[in-house]
Amino acid sequence: MRAIRQYELGPAENLLYEEVDDPRPGPGEVRIAVNASGVHLIDTALRAGTPGGTFALPELPMTPGREVAGVVDELGEGVDAGWLGTRVVTHLGMASGGYAELAVREVEAVHALPGTVDFDVAVAMIGTGRTTMGILDVAQLGNDDVVLVMAAAGGIGNLLVQTGRNIGAMVIGAAGGAAKVDQVRQAGASVAVDYRRPDWTEQVREALDGREVCAVLEGVGGDLGRQALELLGPGGRLIMYGWASGAGQATRVTTDDLTGRALTASWALGPAMFRRRDIRGLEEASLAEAAAGRLVPAVQAFPLDDAAAAHAALESRATTGKVVLHP
Repeated sequence: MRAIRQYELGPAENLLYEEVDDPRPGPGEVRIAVNASGVHLIDTALRAGTPGGTFALPELPMTPGREVAGVVDELGEGVDAGWLGTRVVTHLGMASGGYAELAVREVEAVHALPGTVDFDVAVAMIGTGRTTMGILDVAQLGNDDVVLVMAAAGGIGNLLVQTGRNIGAMVIGAAGGAAKVDQVRQAGASVAVDYRRPDWTEQVREALDGREVCAVLEGVGGDLGRQALELLGPGGRLIMYGWASGAGQATRVTTDDLTGRALTASWALGPAMFRRRDIRGLEEASLAEAAAGRLVPAVQAFPLDDAAAAHAALESRATTGKVVLHP
């Protein structure tokens, strides 16, 4: 099969498209002929040599990628014959190997896909979607909320905007650049602003016409995250899940923010995400939203042999929605 291989940590150009041996499924495993592979921001950090959260630096050489969707083409010992030919999606967990034409996974970690869910959508929802479900479990949005979604054109941000719209909340989506702002508006945001503009917070205040932001869903961090926090009204809540701005830190929160303005601040990832549902429960909820048509992830696709370009685009914040690779 063809796959992406990496022999050295460093720039995106270190991702090489090569011929490698086909993997074979072991007992209890299935092999998937991959139609779509997910690309995540953590992939770019690990490729560059920057540990991310619970992810340790990979042992080299390796094939990146942790999200795949396709068709089961081979079964390991003990796997029910009914899985053969089934359309499936899976998250490979802490392992790697997704940027390839074939991938192997334990059958209990695989989800069968209804025909209404295509492979790109499935890849977006098995990783990015499950994280979104966990963030929403922490956020507990209501239809009377005014919600500010940062990085609203990204994979998670796009789904958060749609969810806010679906429950009847007033959603403000902030993104970088006119094209991304247009996409945020199309996703259903009541107000869409460009946070590259120095007056973006004033634009939000003017659009609210006296209302106050109740919740900020924040995955940007740095100065932009701090500006978003300042838009919260008394008693508002900040739900953080990353720092995609490249600032290297989550939004700074002080005790004065919490005591002086009665704010609450939550980190949505990790233990907080699993208080209500386990990982498989989050995956099932995410895929159900897609199957019902309530959430439609934005997807930007690259050929598998152009994985380096996909990484470079993601790192430069030139992408929208979920980035996927097509073998």
